[in-house]
Amino acid sequence: MKKFAAVFLDRDGTINEEVGYLDSLEKLRVFPGAFEAVRLINHAGMKTIVITNQSGIGRGFFDEAFVDRVHEEMGRRFLAEGVLIDGFYYCPHHPTEGVGPYRQTCSCRKPEPGLLLKAAADLGIDLGRSYMIGDMPKDVEAGQRAGAKGILVRTGYGKAVDMELTRPDYIGPDILGAVKWLMADRRKIWL
Repeated sequence: MKKFAAVFLDRDGTINEEVGYLDSLEKLRVFPGAFEAVRLINHAGMKTIVITNQSGIGRGFFDEAFVDRVHEEMGRRFLAEGVLIDGFYYCPHHPTEGVGPYRQTCSCRKPEPGLLLKAAADLGIDLGRSYMIGDMPKDVEAGQRAGAKGILVRTGYGKAVDMELTRPDYIGPDILGAVKWLMADRRKIWL
């Protein structure tokens, strides 16, 4: 089976504005450049996968059904722009906060690479030819630990990241700048 290259995207602060806990659809504001970024990924024949920590579930701020509704709405907005997000993966856990089964240390909460590994198995992804874009060091680390290149964007929490704490493969101004860089990087290395 042919394996695909992919671009894994953090959600809040990378694709859409960081609002603390996104607990209502009215707060969902997609960055304008995100549509063009995903269009470039789609046209390159790569998979686009959202990878997000959602500890607000475990903390009781919203439930898993709400996160599914947010992802359905995001998918609908991207489809309306003629582009496709191939999958959404989220971690509802937190090691010290929350209740019941959500309060746990797990392999799916970034910076652990579990969600990327699951998506790779589900969708036939070659992690060594893939990228992870996010606004926090844990996004970069999760990507790199999975075998992908990690890109930090200066939106969301990325505006204030201390670069001594992370070693991204690239730092971009936003999701579109990051995708433009990775397209050039990809041509140099794999095409």
